[in-house]
Amino acid sequence: MYAWPASEVPALPGQGRDLRIHDTATGGRVTLTPGPVARIYVCGITPYDATHLGHAATYNAFDLVQRVWLDTKRQVLYIQNVTDVDDPLLERAVETGEDWQALAERETALFREDMTALRMLPPERYIGAVESIPGIVPLVERLRDMGAAYELEGDTYFSVESDPHFGSVSGLDAEAMRLLSAERGGDPERPGKKSPLDPLLWSAAREGEPSWDGGTLGRGRPGWHIECVAIALEHLGMGFDVQGGGSDLAFPHHEMGASHAQALTGEYPFARTYVHAGMVGLDGEKMSKSKGNLLFVSKLRGDGTDPAVIRLMLLAHHYRADWEYTDAVLDAATARLARWRSAVSRPDGPPADALVEEIRAALADDLDAPAALAAVDRWAAVQEEHGGTDEGAPGLVSRAVDALLGVAL
Repeated sequence: MYAWPASEVPALPGQGRDLRIHDTATGGRVTLTPGPVARIYVCGITPYDATHLGHAATYNAFDLVQRVWLDTKRQVLYIQNVTDVDDPLLERAVETGEDWQALAERETALFREDMTALRMLPPERYIGAVESIPGIVPLVERLRDMGAAYELEGDTYFSVESDPHFGSVSGLDAEAMRLLSAERGGDPERPGKKSPLDPLLWSAAREGEPSWDGGTLGRGRPGWHIECVAIALEHLGMGFDVQGGGSDLAFPHHEMGASHAQALTGEYPFARTYVHAGMVGLDGEKMSKSKGNLLFVSKLRGDGTDPAVIRLMLLAHHYRADWEYTDAVLDAATARLARWRSAVSRPDGPPADALVEEIRAALADDLDAPAALAAVDRWAAVQEEHGGTDEGAPGLVSRAVDALLGVAL
């Protein structure tokens, strides 16, 4: 599967700072100190609908992580998946009478268009669940053969008790886990499971659903969590720098994935840091496909909204914060973009070297994009009121905003 084209990241004078970021697993901030190649895995979409603002906010957060790393002169190995076979996708295909593969391909293509328009840096590898099945099957077989998985009526489940570190990602107690498991794709009430929390690794073939050769597992299709584990282990290995996604993925998805990998390898941790973005709301509730209260990026673009406005709207909220979309939020971003573009359109302006360092410092401090925007606002206000004589300043501001915030002025 192919990703989307990369926009050029301008070079800036000097060098950025190491990123200090909130780690879900420890509950505090940690300083990320990757090697020359920083490794990050961000969980991708299940393509049964278009990219909504919640998706965009999540991918914007991890786009900033990449930009901070690139500014420290590191290379970035970024991997993202596409869950192109899963219950929600198959259910939507049945509802609409559309072929499930055609639905997945169409929505994945639209996602690529949205990411390109928003100038999100693409992953090095963009990998679908279906194409990963040949690598998933041996992992499930290995878990079963080592006693970390078991069969139940043809399906194969992972035993959470097989990982002594289970629970270390989310820090939740058993009751909270059980409630979230039921809400987020698990089946804690299924009889016969060793633990209500045990997740599905391999689903046996069912009539009317796609299935693949599962070797000794029988025909079927993979569970949700093992998909990301197989892809991450193949392309990043254990102990990669950041596992990222929305806050609703901390449990069960990232918790289960970590346990799968740790049981498979006997190593700990799966990821060194777990970073989660907040949720975006609409009409007083979290924006989600299950609630039907979605605002699609493609709809905003189709209505004539400049993608740079959408990006600025996302950046105006701290990545970990939950926030709600309103027309006022969009209007504020529109006005900000106009002010910035006016400020950098002049041939000279106030010195901008200090501004670049302000942006760097803000982003290095747990991706504080709102503080970075405020710094640019201040420079633009001085430009508007007093101007300046530094001929290179507007160009430097434009390059810094592009390189570090992903906004083309």
